Amino acid sequence: MAHIDPAGPLPVPKTKRGERTRQKILDAAEREIGVRGFSDASIATITAEAEVAQGTFYLYFRSKEDVLRELVLLMGRRLRHHLSRAIVGAPDRLAAERKGILAFLQFIRDNPNLYRVVAESQFVDAAVHRAYYEEFAEGYRGGLEEAARRGEISPGDAEVRAWALMGVHDMIGRRYSLYDESVPLEAVAEAAFDFVANGIGPKSHA
Repeated sequence: MAHIDPAGPLPVPKTKRGERTRQKILDAAEREIGVRGFSDASIATITAEAEVAQGTFYLYFRSKEDVLRELVLLMGRRLRHHLSRAIVGAPDRLAAERKGILAFLQFIRDNPNLYRVVAESQFVDAAVHRAYYEEFAEGYRGGLEEAARRGEISPGDAEVRAWALMGVHDMIGRRYSLYDESVPLEAVAEAAFDFVANGIGPKSHA
């Protein structure tokens, strides 16, 4: 379920120029919050980074919290779109998981500040932070349920599995896409996929 801001919807730009200005502010906020953290970033530093007047900020957002919420929603949309495109053509669920892990890691490495903004949101707006993960889990659960019905994966609790898999992705994303960018992502993705597909139990010998 998407987070609804109790203060009501934000103003919508009425012109192309307004849309570009709003996006400049969001891009600047992504960099400022991603690098400085939410507490140290300010409307003044965001507008300076965006090269717009501080007054312009309030044409599109009421507060710094509004900007963060918009960035979390943007991250969710971008990442879901990226993953959907990445798994197109996968012949089964396991193949989709394999493609999806690598695509996720690459997205985080390419968008580190946006990912850090999502992490910051848990301390600023717990509801939007939770909604970000719940929306992912809802789609993930549905895909796992369908795959189980088709016999592509074993039966099991799709809700628990969705959150467990998200946890795997989240942690390896932090470790190899944020903390250490020197490790080839292909090798990391393959190791993660082996864990997802085969677990950590001993291999049976026929």
